[in-house]
Amino acid sequence: MANSTRRTFLQSSVAAAAVFSGATSAAGAHEISPKEDKPLVSATLPTPAAPVQVPKMKFFDADISRLVLGVNPFCGFAHYNNNFAGTMKNWYTPERVCAVMHQCTRYGINAFNYAPYDPFPQYWDRFLAEGGQMRLIMQLPRQDETAAWIKRLKPFAAHIQGEAADVAYQTGKMESLKDWVKQVKDMGVIAGLGTHKPEVISFCEDKGWDVDFYAGCVYNRTRTKDEWRKVLNGEMMELDREIYVQSDPPRMYSVMRQTSKPCFAFKVLAAGRIQETGGVEQAFRTAFEGIKPIDGVFVGTFPHAKDEVRENAEIVHRILQG
Repeated sequence: MANSTRRTFLQSSVAAAAVFSGATSAAGAHEISPKEDKPLVSATLPTPAAPVQVPKMKFFDADISRLVLGVNPFCGFAHYNNNFAGTMKNWYTPERVCAVMHQCTRYGINAFNYAPYDPFPQYWDRFLAEGGQMRLIMQLPRQDETAAWIKRLKPFAAHIQGEAADVAYQTGKMESLKDWVKQVKDMGVIAGLGTHKPEVISFCEDKGWDVDFYAGCVYNRTRTKDEWRKVLNGEMMELDREIYVQSDPPRMYSVMRQTSKPCFAFKVLAAGRIQETGGVEQAFRTAFEGIKPIDGVFVGTFPHAKDEVRENAEIVHRILQG
């Protein structure tokens, strides 16, 4: 690494650390029981609103930002390799998690796509205790814990996690998802379905399922090895669960435009693989041009070396405000 490049990285890292300061202890990201309840409390107060605000959309009876905070980096889910995942997990102390969430609200990002992994219920409690406010759009990884998590966290909306829906589709057990959605709706919560596969949304729409909204990964990263070999003309890549091909996003965006129901696109930045020389803004632009005005995007953030919250908010504002 050249000296100037290394110096720039170190300076930006120090600046980011000053904004998101906190302890350096690592936190695990494994599933826990929804009955565990150990809130962390802090007296930190939210800071004033930023001059740039992410535009809103109507999502049922709420006005939420079209850019929704994603959860994966908080849990160390880098969707790359274990070294990068560990770096994320170690950097994201409780203080930094809550600092990033407050930073999001400063820019008008008022919704959070949350997954109930340890220690996040406690972090959510801490954020609320610090005066934070966000609409919780919750991921549901397991049907048998759905009722307990909804009772514990009281989300505004909830959707079946994409991995669970993909497995159901691949194993011919889609009817179980229909029952799962009904369970959520019966609890008075807006109920959605997440997936990495455009065909899952098409299946539900063709069957006329009573799904309130969809969350779709724009990269179909849950293909089987045989499916990948077909896509890659017989070749296979390393990390076969993390292959991102440029022909995938248009397929998901097309399906999202065809349904009248609200949709959220996620991994629009290919889990950090998009190049920064104009690529990030172009990926956001492609996403918003590819979805409906009533749709949004889930995007996680890892402001280790720069203020990604501010950068993403300014890009989305610039695109949507013309």
